[in-house]
Amino acid sequence: MDKSALRKRFKSVRLSMSDDEKNACDKKIWNNVVGLPEYRACSDLLIYVSSNIEVSTREIMTSAFGEKNVLCPKCVSGTNKMYFYDISDFSRLERGAYGILEPDDSCEMRKVFENAVCIVPGLSYDGRGYRLGFGKGYYDRFLSDFDGIKIGLCYECCISEILPNDKYDIKADILVTEKQIIRFEL
Repeated sequence: MDKSALRKRFKSVRLSMSDDEKNACDKKIWNNVVGLPEYRACSDLLIYVSSNIEVSTREIMTSAFGEKNVLCPKCVSGTNKMYFYDISDFSRLERGAYGILEPDDSCEMRKVFENAVCIVPGLSYDGRGYRLGFGKGYYDRFLSDFDGIKIGLCYECCISEILPNDKYDIKADILVTEKQIIRFEL
């Protein structure tokens, strides 16, 4: 199956989850993430602001405010580039590209990260750590120069055996689902 067909398939799987099922899975994933030694030890937490189809990051962010530097991405339309900005709470977010919540214009962009973990979204991940994103390449471009720990979040029902990948696809170091934590070779 090609990436386009896989995206359609996994979007459908996620949309078929009931609110109760999604919330229960999100809570287990949150517990798994905040229990990771890499998460506990990080100073900078780079994290996406979840949409309704993604694994929720709201509880992870709430846990991190005041304890870590929380940085969220902002996409630059027409360039397929994104940058991360410091936010202190949810009030610093506004609707941006693609209707996604992004840091507002008062937030400071950062290009240098200290002891960083990046929480990476994906429609699906495979057993090697490769992800199926939404098709714009923002994360693969960003992660190609990122030297911190990359933690992928995914629902167990969206794990694939092997996903198609190319030389631009960046693997996760750790994959967290509601049922397991998988560590890949660094």
